[in-house]
Amino acid sequence: MSDIDVEKNVTVAQIANPAPLGLAAFALTTFVLSAANAKLYDGAQIVIGLAFFYGGLAQILAGMWEFKTGNTFGATAFTSYGAFWIAFATTLQLKLVQNHEEVGFFLLGWTIFTGILLLASLRTTAALILLFVLLFVTFILLTIGEFTGGSTSQLGGYFGLATAAVAWYAAAAGLLISGKSAFTLPVGPIK
Repeated sequence: MSDIDVEKNVTVAQIANPAPLGLAAFALTTFVLSAANAKLYDGAQIVIGLAFFYGGLAQILAGMWEFKTGNTFGATAFTSYGAFWIAFATTLQLKLVQNHEEVGFFLLGWTIFTGILLLASLRTTAALILLFVLLFVTFILLTIGEFTGGSTSQLGGYFGLATAAVAWYAAAAGLLISGKSAFTLPVGPIK
């Protein structure tokens, strides 16, 4: 058997769509922290475990699998926000934050990055565009709140809750398509 014959018999394993995992991990972690920011409960310590493992690790894995599928946008978004959650959890756990200005600059950097992803999302679906619009506004409000000590952080929490809801919707839409469900959820493809 020649090398050519061997190559013809090789099958390439298909990878499942990693986006629903990444979106669900993002949604749940964002929901829990945003509920604290919106002052629906006191403290944010419960988010640390989620941020390390679901929002962090699961999203990074989803990002790596997105690289495997050739989706640069998904790979960049999931890997980056997974790293965000791990950095955030580490900062909370080790009590590394000294003042609000530090957090403000941290969030400002993520606001800028989210703006870039918002622009890149304009060639995806209406659901993802809405997700990135809401996330961008969330980061803007949280950043302003940290720099000014104002109440925009609480408003940012409410926008974060809306962001989580849209992310869960997009995750459900991806699962229904992947699972060959009897129905699907519209995500509004952009042409």
